[in-house]
Amino acid sequence: MKKLIFLDIDGTLTVPGSNTPPESALEAVRKAQKNGHKVFLCTGRNPDMLSPVLAYGFDGAVACAGGYVFAGDHVLYDCPMTAAQRDLAMKLLQENGVFRTIEAVDATFGDENLSEFLANADDNNSELVRWRKALAEKLNIRPMAQYDGRPIYKMVFMCNDRAQLQPAMDAMGAEFDFVMQTIAAHACLNGEMINRKFDKGTGVRCVADALGFDLADTIGFGDSMNDLAMTKTVAISYCMENGSPDLKAVSDRICPAVENDGLAIAFAELGLI
Repeated sequence: MKKLIFLDIDGTLTVPGSNTPPESALEAVRKAQKNGHKVFLCTGRNPDMLSPVLAYGFDGAVACAGGYVFAGDHVLYDCPMTAAQRDLAMKLLQENGVFRTIEAVDATFGDENLSEFLANADDNNSELVRWRKALAEKLNIRPMAQYDGRPIYKMVFMCNDRAQLQPAMDAMGAEFDFVMQTIAAHACLNGEMINRKFDKGTGVRCVADALGFDLADTIGFGDSMNDLAMTKTVAISYCMENGSPDLKAVSDRICPAVENDGLAIAFAELGLI
């Protein structure tokens, strides 16, 4: 039976912040595809930021945490924020000292002093590490001053105290899920504003429906709590050994860390290769 496989990127397919998967993972993906399975990326990244990884030959992606889904050249789902939602979120986060990055399909914009804030970030948080490396390597994150009003699908927030998020959560919590990352004590608080109309799980369903797969034939791999919706939707869920303890607790299986050939080992275990 052919399977539909979904892979998170940072901390799952690659070391956080990297665009280069281990050769063992790439070989496993290619062999699985040769055997007739479909392999999709399932990520919070927008298409612009995931394009270096997509170039390795994946079948498509659940991007923007489910807000933009495509298979090959076909867009299956497209749901940006409304202009009113975007403007209110931007205002409430800025007024309360929350650092923001905003993601369009083809560009990402970040507050200009975000790199200073991340300089002291905790290394145990894969999302923070990814953003720090992305900024350091200038991976197309433009200054917020250059934002030109194009549609926005997702916002990443970072701050020191939950109280800074409360005004936005009070005003927009009915329409947006504020997905918090698992953090160590004294680390900063970070997460994503995700439209409640979609998540990685709805993205999985969208792809399965479009390609004619039953959910019973879906498999997902993740490492952090922003993979929770995918984990709950797929038939078989894996968390990487380097992943969040909270995600491990709700995943079906654990596989070795990304740098220890985890995907290749799991693909073999599943009989995909």
